[in-house]
This record gives sequence, C-alpha cells and structure tokens, in this order.
Amino acid sequence: MSFQPSCSNIKTPLSSIELEYITKDKTQWHQKSKLNIKYAPAKDSIAIFNGFTPIHDKLIVSAINSLGKNFIALPTPDFEAFARGKIFGNKGQCNPAYFTVGNLIKYLQNLRDKEKIPTKEIIERYFLVTVGGCGPCRFGMYITEYKKALKDAGFDGFRVTNFDHEKGIFQKIDNKLIEFNPKFFITLTKAVIIGDILNIIGYKLRPYEIEKGSTNQALNQCKNIISNAFLDKKSLTIAMYKCQKIIKNIKIDKKQTKPIVMVMGEFWATITEGDGNYNLHKFLELEGAECIPQPLINRLLLNIWEAEYKLNQQKEIAIDTDKTIDFSQAKSKILIRLAKIALLSHFKLYSKVIGLKDYKIANMEYLSKLAKPYYPLDVNGGEGFLEVAHLIEAIQNNLAHLVISIKPFGCMPSSAVSDGIQSLVVNRFPSANFLSIETSGEGSANFYSRVQMALFKAKERVKN
Repeated sequence: MSFQPSCSNIKTPLSSIELEYITKDKTQWHQKSKLNIKYAPAKDSIAIFNGFTPIHDKLIVSAINSLGKNFIALPTPDFEAFARGKIFGNKGQCNPAYFTVGNLIKYLQNLRDKEKIPTKEIIERYFLVTVGGCGPCRFGMYITEYKKALKDAGFDGFRVTNFDHEKGIFQKIDNKLIEFNPKFFITLTKAVIIGDILNIIGYKLRPYEIEKGSTNQALNQCKNIISNAFLDKKSLTIAMYKCQKIIKNIKIDKKQTKPIVMVMGEFWATITEGDGNYNLHKFLELEGAECIPQPLINRLLLNIWEAEYKLNQQKEIAIDTDKTIDFSQAKSKILIRLAKIALLSHFKLYSKVIGLKDYKIANMEYLSKLAKPYYPLDVNGGEGFLEVAHLIEAIQNNLAHLVISIKPFGCMPSSAVSDGIQSLVVNRFPSANFLSIETSGEGSANFYSRVQMALFKAKERVKN
C-alpha cells in the first residue's frame, strides 16, 4: 500500500513511521520497479489511455497527436477485459477498475502474443496516461491497482503517469513524459466538446431514422472529417460546417412516439458504450426509447463549479475572521471564470455551426439550488449533487419519462445518493419513474429485466 500525503482531505491517524516520513521528506512517494529498465525517451514513447466513447476516443487521439505526441486509445472494454482484470487485480474492486486494468493488460498481451513485440520493448516504449485524484471511493487507488495488476501479468516496470482530474490546467505534476500544459488541456477540451456534440446528435436522431444505420454512418464521416482537421491543423469550425451538410441528409420520422430516458449516475458507468454497462444505451434504443446521455462537459462544468464554490467559502471565512483575501485566490477565481466562459462559448459555437439546436447545457447554479434541500453542497465526492438535481429537474420540467441511475456494484458515492437520498426525492415527487441499477460484470439478465419493467411504465406514460 502506498502512503499518499497529498490527499489532505483524508483525516486518518498517522503512525510514527508516517510522521517521520512527512517530517523528513514532503515529496510524493512513488513505487519503483527493482528492475533495471532503460526506458525510451519521451519523443520515442507511445502513450496509451483508457478512453470514453468511440467518438471521443477518435477525436482525442487526433487532437493530442496534432501536438506532436504519439497517442493510442484502448478499445472499448469488453467482458474479456473484465475477466483479465479479475484475474490480475485485487479482490473487492469495483467493476470499472476491473474493466479498465483488464483492458490495458489485454492490449499489452496482444502486443506481445499476436504482434510479437518483446515484453522488454513494450515496457520500455509504452506507457499509460490516466486520470488520478483523491475521493471518497476506490478511484484514488486505481494507479496502485494498475501497477499491481501489470506486475502480476508480466509487465513489471510498465510506466503509469496521471493528471489530477480536479486541477485541469493547474497541474503540479513533475512529469517527463507529457507536459500537461494549458495547450494540452485546451486541445483536449475541444476534442471532448466536439465529441459530446456528435454523441448528442446521434442520440437525438438514431431512434427516429428511417434508414437504420444512417445516423452512425453519417457520424463516422463527421468523426473522420474533424479528426483530419485536428491532425492537419485546419479550422474546426469549417470541419463542423461540413458535418452539418452530412447530418442534414439523414432522413428521420419524428412522428414516432418514443419514451425518453435520462441516463445518469457514476461517471464511468454512464459514459461507457460497451459491456461495462451492458450496452445500456444501445439496449434502450433497441427497446424503442430515446436516450438523454450525460455529456463529458457536465463533469467539466461540475469541477469548475466546485472550484468556484470552494473559493467563495474561503472568501467568506476571510471576511468573518477579518483576514485579507489572498491575491492568488482572486487570480484563481478570474481564471476559473475565464475557463467557464471559454468552455460554454466553444460548445455553443460548435453546436450552432453543426446545427445542434434547442440543446441546453447543464446550469450548475440552477442544479445546485435544486439539490441543496436534499444534498449538502459541501460534499463533492463522486458526481456531487448532479444525480439528485438531474432527477428533480427531469420531474419538474418533464424532461424524461424514465430516469435511470447506473453505477458499479458497491460504488460508495453513487450508492449513497441513488439508494439513499433519491428515496427521499421520490417520496417527495410521487410521479417520478426512477430506477437505480447496478452493474457487476455479471448478471445481465436481471439487469435487462429491471430496465424493461421500468421502461414499460415509461411507454405507458407516453400513451397517456
């Protein structure tokens, strides 16, 4: 087990050994391989990252590679990856840990066994880029889990680097493989925003398409056009405009009545479009529903809101104690507001150019006020107040006929909300059609059965 003094929010008693460690050396502790490995320099190394949706992955790879990097996105995790994660991972992990670490091991084993790349060369040339950070769940242990599983799978010494998901462009990581500078994150964010927009369009059109498969075919064309624009350093706005013409050619029949299902919950289980959530979005569409997905921009906006909320609290404390407001805090607040403006303006610009109309980006201030009577805003673990707020918003504004909260089995932050707080919300709003459901990597029959029962109620509401 690694001791992580940087996680200052964890209030646990310290042993005398740990206290002595902090006193002598305040730098972060890193587990190092005992093997004598001569790693390739950064310019000759290949970065691997666990992706999001297939559209996001394609755009992110192209965007980062346009900066002179060599990025590869892992395929969407499947049950085979889950099985390998169970074999080499620690017991008692949540299934995103098994899916993601198993997916990495599966990829590396394919390099070794099918492409015949020697293990030594894989360890020296490849490395994983992932997201880290503290929190109220096992997410903070993922990096240690990766290293343990990689060692047991025969890839001891494989490099793993990370950036803190809460700090954005304000990273303070000593990293010789990738420079997590503003240019990196701005380029990454543009890819994420455009990926969100394409996915939203897909979920809006696919249930109503006259020719099955036409929407995915059009989105694939758009994905390639925008990827090439990133790689060739051409205008993304012009690329989006070209996509508008392609999307307009999709023939749809909006006269069809469809139950609308909002899918929310734990971040990974909500975002993935594969076996990690039993292909929930695809299943709902096959059952005749229209999905409202959770775009990645919601998570970025939540992080910005939480950072601003924290600064406002510090300001209030300073006023109450007659202390001078720190200049760095004022500077941080300005930078946070600029980041929010840039994020929203780019989303609106790209949406307008591609023809995405009548889509409202999540308003964190509004959502926080909806959730406040039920959820303490000082608690920012997991998805924070979003799960509670999305359900209330869906009920009050008639946004969906069914709201599904999906999470991995044993997910502590999401379970506390969807199985605890949401019970009070549903009690206050009897008209709510809400389903809290878990994934474990097994038991898909029970999962689909519960979704179908809730979806039946949603279809009845559409008829009435």
